[in-house]
Amino acid sequence: MRSIWNGSISFGLVTIPVKTYSATDRTSSVSFVRIHEKDGAQVRYRKICELDGKEVFNEEVGKGYQVPGDETIVPITDEDLSRLPMPTSKTLTILSFADPDEIDPLQMDKSYYLGPNGAAAAKPYTLLREALEQHGKVAIGKVAMRGRETLAMLRPHDGAIVMHALLWPDQIRPATGIAPEDVAIRENELKLAETLMDSLGELDPAELHDDYREAVEQLVSAKLEGGEPVAPESPAGGQVIDLMSALEKSVRAAQGGADGDAAGPAGGGEAASASVTSLRGRKTAKRSTAGAAGKSGAKKTAAKRTTADAGPARKTTGSTAKKAASSPKASGGRAKATSSAGGGASGSSGGKKSTAKSTGTKSAAKKSAAKKTGKKTSA
Repeated sequence: MRSIWNGSISFGLVTIPVKTYSATDRTSSVSFVRIHEKDGAQVRYRKICELDGKEVFNEEVGKGYQVPGDETIVPITDEDLSRLPMPTSKTLTILSFADPDEIDPLQMDKSYYLGPNGAAAAKPYTLLREALEQHGKVAIGKVAMRGRETLAMLRPHDGAIVMHALLWPDQIRPATGIAPEDVAIRENELKLAETLMDSLGELDPAELHDDYREAVEQLVSAKLEGGEPVAPESPAGGQVIDLMSALEKSVRAAQGGADGDAAGPAGGGEAASASVTSLRGRKTAKRSTAGAAGKSGAKKTAAKRTTADAGPARKTTGSTAKKAASSPKASGGRAKATSSAGGGASGSSGGKKSTAKSTGTKSAAKKSAAKKTGKKTSA
């Protein structure tokens, strides 16, 4: 591995000579060249001088600084930059130590490995790495690399020290107006989301791979062989309406179960203790309630009609009212019995009143008869 920058780490009065290596490799990612669609030839870019219109080669290209708001360009040479009063030009100066959580990941830019430069640097290098590991801290400093000064964070990693170039705080844009407001989250939804997070388990870096790169490689191979690539099936997509149902299915899939295997929201385990009410179930419940209300209204309407029809039965004798009240039993059908029960109840009510009148008449007749008997006995 070739070093890209040589300097030193300033740790108090301790100086650690280091070499810098790029920690990332982006050459494995997919990259395309631009071609002329008419003939398939590659389109190349050339550096053209705007003044004379001639091509400029790399060895003739220098640096310049354009004044903001002005078209004036000031030439800047490497010698000019080397004479700048900047102590971090060849030294990474550690300013403080902080907890890793205090560094926002948004600030992290590029990553580099720092290795000891020479045998004399091995011991102070190891000392700094062990101190960072023991105290669980990261070192924050400043360094000038590639013509600019940047913040840097040092942390131990896999026996080495990693340097992360950090963006300056004013380079981080605020998130104003991006996050939604006034969104209510139920406790059941939050618990189910946490259950899904636990069910997914830990990340295995060995299983991570670039599916897009593999698809492009297969596409290129098929074109080289003269065949047509087979288009993969697109996953079924759709708008998620029932959030709880989607979370439940995600938990079951993460736990390896099939849809509907689990009785609870998460198919058993700790998630079974969470009380989950499906939104779909609520909609069904509302429909069934509406249907029950409609049936109840129909029963009331039938009862009113039957009561209206049974009005003349109130003038009949008690025996006629009893026949009207017992008529639902002879129908044999549940629906007929239910509908006639409302009318029968009203009819029997009228029959009971008629019976009560009749009974009252009989009681009065008995009393008068008793009075006559009493008169005869006394006589």
